[in-house]
Amino acid sequence: MRTRGVSRASDLAEHFEVSVSTIYRDIAHLQASGLPIEGEAGVGYLLRPGFDLPNVTFTHDQVDALAVGLSFVESTGDPVLATAARETRAKLQAGMPRPEERKLADAPYFSLQGRNGATPNLALLRQAIRQRQIARFDYRDGDGNRTERRVRPLVVWNLTDGWMFSAWCELRQDFRTFRFDRMENLTNTGERFDEDEETGLRAFMELERCEVRDR
Repeated sequence: MRTRGVSRASDLAEHFEVSVSTIYRDIAHLQASGLPIEGEAGVGYLLRPGFDLPNVTFTHDQVDALAVGLSFVESTGDPVLATAARETRAKLQAGMPRPEERKLADAPYFSLQGRNGATPNLALLRQAIRQRQIARFDYRDGDGNRTERRVRPLVVWNLTDGWMFSAWCELRQDFRTFRFDRMENLTNTGERFDEDEETGLRAFMELERCEVRDR
């Protein structure tokens, strides 16, 4: 809001990928918390000068951890995530106290994923996870058998040998993990799903932890 001047709720909603009603609610909360935001629904909002967010303070070890994570994201091969990582690095760097002493861009940590480029379907799956949309695709198992799947995507895995994602599979009525290189004709149906205690990410991760403990 500081850089935009007067901001319309619709523009903010598009930028943050949320609904306009969410922007109205969050702005109201910020105003009630004392932030100097002027304006109202249907008109626009303006953040008055003189308000500053606190500096982002990290230890040297925390800066190194951020550098490793951002370098890994940049090397995944997904151009959208790589751009987002570079933008995140710039934002964090600008907000640090004494930025000349702790430079994320100069941290001596790098991640190389030369054998493991991102799949073209990755962006579509990330969108499905973020918006909780059911995805549909044709899948070929290890024996070459093909099935049509409708799934509720939950989490993406970036491994040394390739990309996979886990989901609740409507065909199998259970959690399944799929390899991107065995998928064809991936589409987002636009149908939304609600996570619950049996089919959501928390249930899947708890199952994964149990399986790890049993090995």
